[in-house]
Amino acid sequence: MFGRRKARQEQKTYDAEHYRPVLRCSICNGEQVAGFKNLETGKFEEAALIRNERELADFMAQYGLDHIDKEY
Repeated sequence: MFGRRKARQEQKTYDAEHYRPVLRCSICNGEQVAGFKNLETGKFEEAALIRNERELADFMAQYGLDHIDKEY
């Protein structure tokens, strides 16, 4: 219950041929949203709200990413 380790997160995947991982950052309030941008249409699909570096590291580990581009 309390104080126990979290269950191991399963590895998630995305279509690397059609999507690119992006960290969308707001200039006004500093909000960051991690997600994937469709390379054909340019549409952004949200996957997670990022509030700190730990959440960004968790997101990158979930999808097996070593680099993510920022978009303003």
